[in-house]
Amino acid sequence: MATQGWSLITGASSGLGIEFARALAGKGSDIVLTARRTEPMEKLAAELRQLFKVQVKVMPLDLAEPGAAGTLKARLDTEGVVVHTLINNAGHGLTAEFIDASAERITAMLQLNIIGMTELTHAFASDMAKRGGGKIMLVASVAAFQPCPRLAAYAASKAYVLSLGEALHTELKAKNVTVTVLSPGVTETGFFDAAGEAPSAAMKRMMMKPRPVVDIGLDALAAGRSAVIAGKANSIAAFTTRLFSRQQASRIAYRMMQT
Repeated sequence: MATQGWSLITGASSGLGIEFARALAGKGSDIVLTARRTEPMEKLAAELRQLFKVQVKVMPLDLAEPGAAGTLKARLDTEGVVVHTLINNAGHGLTAEFIDASAERITAMLQLNIIGMTELTHAFASDMAKRGGGKIMLVASVAAFQPCPRLAAYAASKAYVLSLGEALHTELKAKNVTVTVLSPGVTETGFFDAAGEAPSAAMKRMMMKPRPVVDIGLDALAAGRSAVIAGKANSIAAFTTRLFSRQQASRIAYRMMQT
């Protein structure tokens, strides 16, 4: 996918965000990096400038803060940056029994995974529709396809991302704006460190490296697909949930989290 103009990548200080930046810079796109932590983004920016000779802007921001999406859009408008590709990757998980996690941690996660993501998508999708084109990727999860005990609120937030993205794919297609939802499975990132629990043995067996996940997502975006699941094993697992009732799938997921 040859890329023109600027690509905005959220959650760009670690994991998939870093690999999205490398992949898109390698295709010739100028890059905007945004996340809370400045130092790793500055390091990544220097790498991208040196290797790919692209422009890179670093914009530290906590997208979980109310109004953060509008702040970011205004800053980019002021600098004359027109975003052609939005990679809405920022998000985090929370691994715990629902009542054992604090309400504050759950709310903060939902603010980032749902509200912040929605506000950012709305701001840039509106711009793209007015210009007559653009590409948006929303990063969901295979957890979106079923209820997931011990990841209950996280999985529910990603089900929202999946549903929203597939609906927007239909709505915005006539305006030449492509929306694709990428659903990774267990990926070798800092997800579980942030979520507060190590992956189970069953999860480790299905773990993927970040770059193949990114390449699968960008290929699907270039092809104009509405959604893609990263990896054959994850695709099979997501499809298999259709063979069970949602409560049966929930019990199976609970056992996997514990083994």
